[in-house]
Amino acid sequence: MTQAAAPSETSRYEQACDQAIAMCDGNLRSTIKALIMANEYLEAELAELQAAVSSGCVSARSQPAKSDAA
Repeated sequence: MTQAAAPSETSRYEQACDQAIAMCDGNLRSTIKALIMANEYLEAELAELQAAVSSGCVSARSQPAKSDAA
């Protein structure tokens, strides 16, 4: 079982909730809908990245630097 979030972490989540609700003019249904949409977007991005990694596509930044010293 997981432990409860630390007080500072809890207040961070409370602030994030308040900010999300405020961005949706206090409409809780709109807030939930926006969060679900954001989560679906992130899940799609993650799936794309996982597919790219499993197919061998690796960005130049991810590859170790080649050394000329031998």
